[in-house]
Amino acid sequence: MDNVVVTDLDYQTGFGNEFATEALAGALPKRGNSPQKAPHGLYAELLTGTAFTVARENNQRSWLYRARPSVVHKPFEPIDCGLLRGAPFDDQPIPPNQLRWDPLPMPEAPTDFVDGLVTMMGGGDAASGAGLAVHLYTANTSMTDRFFYNADGEMLFVPQQGRLILRTEMGVIDIAPNEIAVIQCGIKFHVEVPDGMSRGYVCENYGAALRLPSLGPIGSNGLANPRDFGTPVAAYEDREGDFTLTCKMGNNLWSAKIGHSPLDVVAWHGNYAPYKYDLADFNVIGSISYDHPDPSIFTVLTSPSNSPGTANIDFVIFPPRWMVAEDTYRPPWYHRNVMSEFMGLIHGEYDGRKEGFVPGGSSLHNCMVPHGNDAEVYEEASKVKLKPQYIKDTMAFMFETYLVYKPTKFALETELMQQDYADCWQGLKKHFQDK
Repeated sequence: MDNVVVTDLDYQTGFGNEFATEALAGALPKRGNSPQKAPHGLYAELLTGTAFTVARENNQRSWLYRARPSVVHKPFEPIDCGLLRGAPFDDQPIPPNQLRWDPLPMPEAPTDFVDGLVTMMGGGDAASGAGLAVHLYTANTSMTDRFFYNADGEMLFVPQQGRLILRTEMGVIDIAPNEIAVIQCGIKFHVEVPDGMSRGYVCENYGAALRLPSLGPIGSNGLANPRDFGTPVAAYEDREGDFTLTCKMGNNLWSAKIGHSPLDVVAWHGNYAPYKYDLADFNVIGSISYDHPDPSIFTVLTSPSNSPGTANIDFVIFPPRWMVAEDTYRPPWYHRNVMSEFMGLIHGEYDGRKEGFVPGGSSLHNCMVPHGNDAEVYEEASKVKLKPQYIKDTMAFMFETYLVYKPTKFALETELMQQDYADCWQGLKKHFQDK
């Protein structure tokens, strides 16, 4: 792109750190945050992600030093939301069935990230600051002259096919399948698709910001390590033109004309900033004696709820790992949970399913809906001679929540829904002997 100034793609390491970065030497003030005249003729702007009076350890804010303040754009007007929806999802009854879907097909017409968003389900209420929405995306066109921000919540990106370049106000993030990124509420960005066809999942978080889970008895080592998270260094675009700024607010889409790139932040400091993480860096914890562990030990990020011991969102992965438990049915047991589980597959095969659950696909096992392995997996796992086994070439994940997921009209009526999903359990045999 013309007149785009970026530093070498680099990252500052650590989770939730107090970062300071400048793309132009001397752009950060030497003293204070809002001097009478900011260096290089820049404007100082405060971006806050929490209430001003939140305890210091939970306070999230960043100071941005930019070519123009964010107020410089024309008024917003409503635009068509397509298949994008937001909570509450009260227009459809919630079926107590196991549900599963094939992947979204790739678009034929030019489609950017925003236009390619399709909402599958969610819970809570965006206006009250609690709950979540689950979206799928497909894209084949970059958002070069279109910019976007979400005023309803932060966004967790999980690519399944094709890389994404996320150019944000605070720098550039490049993610590929098996990597994730989080862009917080209000941060402007646009999405480029360097590989052409792209597909993946997005979890929109209306509640408390995603954070690392407490390790408790695990101690100091395990799960996702803070040092493995990367936050971009400052990078800015200095270009003018006929651009549009799209905003998601109140579960609607709005568009405004803007005569310059809003990604014009030359320097910034603070702890409210986007980040990325490579799922291959996850330090898996598992059972080395007996019994399959609960999925909570695979939690990468969590958004706590107001109810102690439950989560607004748990982002859980099922990565390559060793299975060594003795005298144990090693796959997940048959179960019913108060927590609701949306599952996706990035690549490979999930060890609890032989067929039907494919990369780019998804499934929903809602609150107290029974689920578990299909008949073929059960018969094999209950008879196999147990020895150390390495599960490789796989990456599945869950967006788990204490809320009941409410599927959208699209999710319940699309031809992508597998109407025969329940058949995979019908072959389970009765082995009971009353003697």
